[in-house]
Formats: sequence, C-alpha cells, structure tokens
Amino acid sequence: MDPEVVILEFLVPVENNKTLLVWDIQPSHTEAFIQESLSRVFSSFGPLYLVRVRPNAPLAPAGFYALIKFYSAAHAARAQRRTDGRSLFQSTPLKVRLSTKQTPSHLLNPGSSRPLSHAHCLELANHCLGFNGWSTRIITLKELSSEEEEEEEEEGGRRKVCFGCQVELIFPQQRQTARGAAVLQDSCCEPGESSLQRRCKLQRRVKEKAVVQAFSSVLLILLGDGRVLVEVRQDRDQTGVLPDQTGVLQVNELSWSEVLPEEGEEEEEEEEGCDLTVY
Repeated sequence: MDPEVVILEFLVPVENNKTLLVWDIQPSHTEAFIQESLSRVFSSFGPLYLVRVRPNAPLAPAGFYALIKFYSAAHAARAQRRTDGRSLFQSTPLKVRLSTKQTPSHLLNPGSSRPLSHAHCLELANHCLGFNGWSTRIITLKELSSEEEEEEEEEGGRRKVCFGCQVELIFPQQRQTARGAAVLQDSCCEPGESSLQRRCKLQRRVKEKAVVQAFSSVLLILLGDGRVLVEVRQDRDQTGVLPDQTGVLQVNELSWSEVLPEEGEEEEEEEEGCDLTVY
C-alpha cells in the first residue's frame, strides 16, 4: 500500500495531471465491454470522475482510444505507471500516458472550480465511504412565496413556483456533519406538464442542489492504510438562511434554466477539445 495521503474535494477535476489517455485498444471487443473493463481496472487505483471510450479517427487503424480522469493526480500517476505496456483486458499491450493538454488558466484560478453534479457527489461518497458510511437528512423543504407573487396569481397572472431546502450530511463513523441549502425558482413548465409534476420536479432539483452545496464543504482524506477521514471546512461564506429557520447556512439562488441540463453534461464539456498530446 502506497504511503501517501490523498485529499479529495467534491469539485470537477480540471488539471491535466489527473487525466490519462489510453490507446492501441483493439477492435476485438465492443465499446461497452471496453468501457466496463477500463472502469474496473482503473477504479482500483482510486475514484474516477470520467471514463470515455471513442473510436479512432477514420484514417487511423481500426480500434479505440479512451480518456480517463481521476480526482487525484497521485492516483492518476500510479495508474499510469502500473498499466502502461500491459494488455489488461486484451491480448496486446496498451499505451497509457498522462495528458499534456493545456488547462485554461481561468480554470486554475482560486474560486473558479465547479462543484460536482449531484450524481457525481453520490458516486464519489459511495466509492470512498461505502453505502453505509454516510446519509442525508432533510431539515427543511418548503415552498417560498412573496406577497407580489400571490397578488399576481389572484390577478390571473402566472405564478412563479419557488422552493427552499436545507439538508444535513451525516458521517457516523467520523462523527461529522455538514449542512447545505438551496433556493430554486421555476417560472415555466414543459408542454403537457401538470402543476403537480412541475412541483415534484422542482422539489427534487432543489434537494439535489442543497446536497451538492453540503458536499462542497467536505474533504475526504484517504490514508495509505486504507482508512478514510472526513473533514468539514468552516472557511466558506455562510450568510444566507431560509425564512423562519435558525442557524447560518449558504443558500444558492438559482433559476430553472440553470439546472435544466441533465447529469453528465459536464462530462461532455470536459471531453470537448481533447487532444492526444502526451508525455
């Protein structure tokens, strides 16, 4: 077991030293089989943010290449050393290299990192802590409305629907908790969508955003002996609260258009512009 201590944040990894490129993948297996095999092999070195398999360019020999992104540069480097030149799941050796794609400078500036999606937060927590190593508790989930909105509805106008949610993350083995909150407003609905469907969807979205907010203050500390510690940062600006609630919690005020993209869209963004420059 390697002795290093690895600290993971619930943020989208953008650094090129966390990205591996794999090529010389033979066309003897399906793309789905290759995806599953790569995920199984490389996740043994540490949690993965992204595994993406693509066919080679039309003028290149038949086969595939893959992009693999870790949350930790240490995990990526160890995986590269131990897999490069090995066949892994096929009969011929694979080439595995660290990417040298230039990371835009604005992505490396403090405060520019994006929080993980709700799905990625759950995946990372489950990978490191196990399904019984953490849980969530809803403190408050309520509809928020103003006098102006009520008057607008009475006059026949379209009322905006707004929900606020506070949640608590519980890490029982570490005896740690983290709280998060979000406010989400919806002023439109999809064609054919009922008022009940609209409200249920908004409630689900605001709960997910509150969970993401809570995870943004959590650090996972992976020790070389396999233990995982949880640290909750107290350095965030926590100035907003939901109405009629005690305590000080961060609140994200979001419009519906900001949360319409489905989970996984950020993966597409990460892959855009990817080249095969390596060292």
